[in-house]
Amino acid sequence: MDSLSFPGFALSRDIFTALLSILYGIAFLNAYFQFPPLLGEGGLLPAPVFLKHSSFKDSPSLFHLHYSDRFLRSLCLVGMLLSGVLLWGSFNSLPLWVSLGGWLTLYVLYLSIVNIGQVFYSFGWESMLLEAGFIAAFLGGHGWVPNWIPVFFLRWMLFRTELGAGLIKLRGDRCWRDLSALFYHHETQPMPNPLSRTFHQAPQWFHQGGVLFSHFVQLIIPFGVFFPQPIAGISGALIIIHQMILVVSGNYSWLNWLTIALGVSCFQSDGGSLRDQESWFFSLQVLFGLLALTLSWRPLLNLFSRAQKMNYCWNRYHLIGAYGAFGSVTKKRYEIILEGLWQGEWKEIPFKAKPVALDQRPPQYAPYHLRLDWLMWFLPFSVQVSEGQIFVWGHERWFLEFLLRIFQRDSATLGLLKREKIPEGVPAEIRGKFYHYEFTNRKEARQSRQIWKRHYLGEYLPAVTPEKLKSVLMKN
Repeated sequence: MDSLSFPGFALSRDIFTALLSILYGIAFLNAYFQFPPLLGEGGLLPAPVFLKHSSFKDSPSLFHLHYSDRFLRSLCLVGMLLSGVLLWGSFNSLPLWVSLGGWLTLYVLYLSIVNIGQVFYSFGWESMLLEAGFIAAFLGGHGWVPNWIPVFFLRWMLFRTELGAGLIKLRGDRCWRDLSALFYHHETQPMPNPLSRTFHQAPQWFHQGGVLFSHFVQLIIPFGVFFPQPIAGISGALIIIHQMILVVSGNYSWLNWLTIALGVSCFQSDGGSLRDQESWFFSLQVLFGLLALTLSWRPLLNLFSRAQKMNYCWNRYHLIGAYGAFGSVTKKRYEIILEGLWQGEWKEIPFKAKPVALDQRPPQYAPYHLRLDWLMWFLPFSVQVSEGQIFVWGHERWFLEFLLRIFQRDSATLGLLKREKIPEGVPAEIRGKFYHYEFTNRKEARQSRQIWKRHYLGEYLPAVTPEKLKSVLMKN
C-alpha cells in the first residue's frame, strides 16, 4: 500500500474535488429548473413515457422505481446539499466512508437523471461529469494520503479527453488541417458569449495560430501528463491555459471547467501531515483500478480507429468513455426565429441566449447550461440550403411540443425563455423563419449599433394554430 501512496497529490486532490463538487451542484441546479419543463410529467419529451418503454438494464436509473416532478426535484435538492457537504469536505477532514459514499451517491443520482434525459442530456460533458465523480469516490478525503490508482485514471481521463478531441479534428473537417477552423468557429459555435464577436474579428494570423496551439495542446501535450514532474505539471498548465481561452470565448456548459479540474490532477506539492488510508479503502481502490483498466480497452482502441467515435460510452454507466468536440465546424450560422401572431402583429419569441434580436449581445451562462437554446442550434442541421432556398425534412417532436406549450402559456416552458419580453395573451398562430446570421464588423456596428446582421432564406415552419399542431402530434 505504501508503494502506491502519493502524498504530493493531497493539495491537488482537494482543489480537484472542490471544483468537481461545485460543478455537480450546478448540474443538479440545472436539472431542478430545466428537467421538469423539458422532460417532466408535462415536458416536451416526458420521462414517464420514456420509462414505460425502457428497462433498468437499458437505462439504469432510480426513476424506474418511481417518477414524479416532485421526486425529481427532491433528488436534485439532495444532490445540491451533498455537493455542498463534499465542497466543505475538500478542506476539512471527513471519514473515508463519508467521502466514498458521498461521491458515489452523487454519481448514482446524476446517472439516474442522465439516463432518462434523452436528447436533452446527450452531451459528452454529462458522461465526463459522471466518470469524474465516480473516480473522485476513490481519491480519499482531505487529510488522508492519496493513492496513485485513482490519480492515474484521472490523468487517463484527461488524456482521452484532450487527445480524442485533437484526433477527431484531424480526422474530421479539413478546416482543422488547413488552419482555417477559427475563421468561422467563434461566429458559428452553438452559444456565443460576450467576447465571441471580438475573437471572431481577430486577424487571420491570430486564428491560424490558435488552431496550431490547439493541435499542440491536444495532440502532443496529453502524453506529458504521464511523465514525472515538472513535465506533468507543465502539461497540465498548458491544458488549463487552453481551456481558459475557450471559457472566455464561448459557452460550453461545464465542459471546459471540468477539463480544467482534470488538469489540476497533473500538479503535486508537499503533502504535509497526512493519515494513512485504511486497508478496506485500499482494497476498494484496487478493485476500482481493475474495473477501470478493463473498461479502458475499447476507448484505447478507439483512439487508433479511423472510425473514431466521439462522446461515446460502451456501457450504460458512463464510465471510461470516448470524448472530443467539434470534429467538424459549421461555416455559416443558421437560426430558426420563432414569431407569434399577437393581436394581428407578428412578434419574435425571445430566448435567453440563442441569437434572435440583432442588437442583443450574447450573454455568459456557462458553466450553467441552457438546454433548450443549445438544442435549437441543432435544428438547422436537418435543413438543406441550396442556391438561396431551403428544404425542410420534417420537424423534431420536442420542437412541436414546445410550440404547443407556448400556445398554452405553460408557465414552466415560458420560464425557459425571456418570459418578461413575451407579449401577454395567447398568440393566434406561430411560425418559424430561417435566417443566415453573421456578426457585424466594426464599421457596420458603429452605423447600426447592432451585434448581428441576418439574411432571410425561407420558411422553416408555416404558420400553425394549436389545433394544427395537435393534429400533427397525434399522427406522430
